[in-house]
Amino acid sequence: MTDELVSWTVDPASDPQARAEIKALLDACDLSYEATIEIFVTLRRGRRLIACAGLDKNIVKCVAIAPDEQGESLSLTVMTEIAHVAHARGHTHLFLYTKPDNVDRFRACGFYRLVEVPGLVAFMENTPIGMRGYCAQLAALRQPGAEIGAIVMNANPFTFGHRYLVEYAVAHCDWLHLFVVAEDSSFIAYRDRLAMIRAGVADLPRLTVHPGSEYMVSRATFSSYFFKEKNAVADCFTAIDLLLFRNFIAPALGVTRRFVGTEPFCITTRKYNADMKDRLQRPDSPFPPVEVVEIPRRTHDDVPISASEVRRLLTAEQFGRIGRLVPPFTLALLREKYRPGRTPSQIPDPPARIDALTPRKGQEPYENS
Repeated sequence: MTDELVSWTVDPASDPQARAEIKALLDACDLSYEATIEIFVTLRRGRRLIACAGLDKNIVKCVAIAPDEQGESLSLTVMTEIAHVAHARGHTHLFLYTKPDNVDRFRACGFYRLVEVPGLVAFMENTPIGMRGYCAQLAALRQPGAEIGAIVMNANPFTFGHRYLVEYAVAHCDWLHLFVVAEDSSFIAYRDRLAMIRAGVADLPRLTVHPGSEYMVSRATFSSYFFKEKNAVADCFTAIDLLLFRNFIAPALGVTRRFVGTEPFCITTRKYNADMKDRLQRPDSPFPPVEVVEIPRRTHDDVPISASEVRRLLTAEQFGRIGRLVPPFTLALLREKYRPGRTPSQIPDPPARIDALTPRKGQEPYENS
């Protein structure tokens, strides 16, 4: 029958004709195509493409229903199919970003809203207990004290500048929680960045190193396909990231301060710091405020130390200059695994910090990376 509904999976990288059809459907729905999508589920009525949904790791993107088919119950069908595909690829915990107007539609497909930027974007996950479980894990590592600090760090790679920020924070709070951004779109792999940070702060007291979390939003996987105004994308990414921190992560650990270094080079990061002060400290939120403490960057020869400069020096193999900007373990790992043309070999991780690995009595271990 010509109106029979058929589901197909499409690899957009290897099927240019199907990719062109998907782009046309998205365009008809006033949506944009995202090149990071690894696989699509498509629904066809006869030979006509009428619905699609894409998967970028565990993020559902580019969900579209043909305008003349939106009276049909196709959303549940295409979302069920993409969930099956995700499960087969090892992803059971799924997220999506959508327009606030579409929240009810995706709620009917088994997704639950976490946070929302009114009128712009909502962030959802496919379980009602995902964030609750993560916050319970964090609460098991809650520490006593009037001033509890936090740092969210990429460390690409870990430098003396990062070390300086951590030292300052430890000296200005009763306990510090250090979160490592998990995304592997950075030059230095997540596993190696985590190892560098652990080695770089191993001697400091009153400090917990937290492995990366899916609730630390990645700029690399943030969805922008439904934004008409592309200038709003960066602001919405920042807002979602900071709302998750203020509404869930900070209360779970009792965080009262978040520490950051000044940003003299990158406009995007400098704006993020400014937005952080607004989002975490604004008084109209129902959640406790988090004071943002911004300190000057540590310098070397009167120039602020930056990870981007270390990466530039690495391409030229100027390890003597790199050694003046990074701790010994970072330098050794860069030499061994990231020297241009070098085949990476394994360097054992340094001993894990006991305070980050030992659960309280009766609790399951939290850090297992």
